[in-house]
Amino acid sequence: MRLMQLFVIVGFMTVSTAWANGRAKSSPAVPAAVKSPSAAQQQLVSRQAEVKRLEQDLSRQESDSRQASERLQQQDQAIAELQKQLHELQARPASDSR
Repeated sequence: MRLMQLFVIVGFMTVSTAWANGRAKSSPAVPAAVKSPSAAQQQLVSRQAEVKRLEQDLSRQESDSRQASERLQQQDQAIAELQKQLHELQARPASDSR
């Protein structure tokens, strides 16, 4: 009886090992995205759309930054002109202002 149990255990181990080796050779570990070209293509299209959206956002931010910079320059010029006028008024003698 023990001999029979030993044969069953050895047979089971042999079959299990052979089955595992055969399965490992027939289906190597490949990511799911590579197995399914449509999934990879969908992911690529999604990533390309994301890149395009980010490029548009960057372009919009750069444009906003340029406009803000131009407004600041205009304000700086206006402030400089007002300061010049103020200094001119302060430089006049008091009798001219009456």
